[in-house]
Amino acid sequence: MTPFGARFSLPRPIDIGRLLQLTVAMPRQLRVFDFVEDQYRVWAIVRNVKLLDQTTPKDPLVEVGVAFIGKRPPHSYEENPERRYQIAQSKFETAAWVAHEDSVDQLAEVKTGDKRSESHLMIPVDVMIEVFEADKLVKTEQTVTENISRSGAAVFTSMDVRQGAFVKVTSERYKTTVLAIVRAQSAGQDGITRLHLEFVGSEWPL
Repeated sequence: MTPFGARFSLPRPIDIGRLLQLTVAMPRQLRVFDFVEDQYRVWAIVRNVKLLDQTTPKDPLVEVGVAFIGKRPPHSYEENPERRYQIAQSKFETAAWVAHEDSVDQLAEVKTGDKRSESHLMIPVDVMIEVFEADKLVKTEQTVTENISRSGAAVFTSMDVRQGAFVKVTSERYKTTVLAIVRAQSAGQDGITRLHLEFVGSEWPL
């Protein structure tokens, strides 16, 4: 843990850009406000997520890196806690970045309609899809991708999976497992449902 942020493990997946309120017994020399309080309550933005290897169901699922953003969340978060944010690049490029008591003006909202510019390859890849509910795997399906890129994929499915759900995508061919979030679900003209996935914390090894 530093004045800039922290890294810790969680038993359930979380999306990059989410805001968290942390309560920690932080050394006072690392704080930038609330120096006399026993507990340091600071808001943080999730900057990166790493999927961990679980040997037992009780083991942590992900390792999370967060950047502290200050004592209060932005007003837009209070209106809609599902919003995601990113730190303005010009603010984060300097080592002088640190959370002040009110640093929320350094955040920019991630729009839900943002599109990635990279092209998807129209290739079928055999994958295992495992769906999380909280910190448990509740559904599993062997399927194939309709298209795939380093940052996401569309996969055929017979499951009904809500938007915003987390899934684990495993490929024997590529010898890889990545965490993904369902950004949309749609049915094609063939009547088959697709899950549109965005990979979280790592890229697909194309």
